[in-house]
Amino acid sequence: MKVVLPGGTGQVGAVLDRALTAAGHEVVVLTRSPKREREVGWDGATLGPWAEAVDGCDAVINLAGRSVSCRYTPENLRAMMDSRVDSARIVGEAIAAAARPPRVWLQMSTATIYAHRFDAAHDEATGVIGGSEAGVPDYWAYSVEIARNWERTQADARTPATRRVALRSAMVMSPDRGGVFDVLLRLTRLGLGGPVAGGAQYVSWIHDEDFVRAVEFLIARDDLEGPVNLASPHPLPQRQFMRTLRAAWGVPVGLPATRWMAELGAFAMRSDTELLLKSRRVAPGRLSAAGFTFARSEWDQAAADLVRRFREAADARRPSQLPSRTADITTRVR
Repeated sequence: MKVVLPGGTGQVGAVLDRALTAAGHEVVVLTRSPKREREVGWDGATLGPWAEAVDGCDAVINLAGRSVSCRYTPENLRAMMDSRVDSARIVGEAIAAAARPPRVWLQMSTATIYAHRFDAAHDEATGVIGGSEAGVPDYWAYSVEIARNWERTQADARTPATRRVALRSAMVMSPDRGGVFDVLLRLTRLGLGGPVAGGAQYVSWIHDEDFVRAVEFLIARDDLEGPVNLASPHPLPQRQFMRTLRAAWGVPVGLPATRWMAELGAFAMRSDTELLLKSRRVAPGRLSAAGFTFARSEWDQAAADLVRRFREAADARRPSQLPSRTADITTRVR
């Protein structure tokens, strides 16, 4: 199978690229800064020679968009909107122009499209789209509008021969550097992994291996199209989520943070408190109904696996000290 990954150099793209390549598939990554043999240059906004990779491929998985890990200034919010809408629009145009269009186009979206909520989980059929909740910052509505426009651009594309799926993904947890798990684990190791603003807000998540399996499942299932939630069936309140992560790493205590402390921390990390404070309680309704089973549906088992892999990767990066110690012993003997 040939798969094209627009915007495939980020954390989620790296997860998919690694897994699909290991499974024997041909993967082409569209990126603004091609460096490897399988990477093709594009600008995410205009048609170009890169569209040749789409013609004749089996699947397109569009992940392009400015990272949400930034301060939510008007400039950054506009960049988030434009990068997502423009890339979805131009991918649709490339598919529409292809002599042999792909069978399926998976378009990244986000579980942030749902309302800030504590009482019930959002599935695709009964979930409440956000943007009008009371008692939350006004700019949170703009994040929802980004997601709506993202999905609308795909839905409006004239690609009748290509099935379209919008991936309303929760946070993808992988041990890769720079990902959300890396950030949360760093806070945990520093003793800062306690409840934020009380910790009642829900965290929806998905283990990276289940994310890959869900993508493969959606590529294979010709009867599934439209929005699909990619999230573990067991979201947790943030205080319990972080308690479990602390236990997996072996840290007994995590200092709590008030809302204003979270604001200061987010400012220092050049991020935004929406990522910490919005309650994302999402259920994988359509995946479960279609028969998909999660390999790691519980956060305790997922966290234990991620911590193990993180430590193994850190050990592999650490240079061995054996040669220098041996040399020191030899010098002393002489």
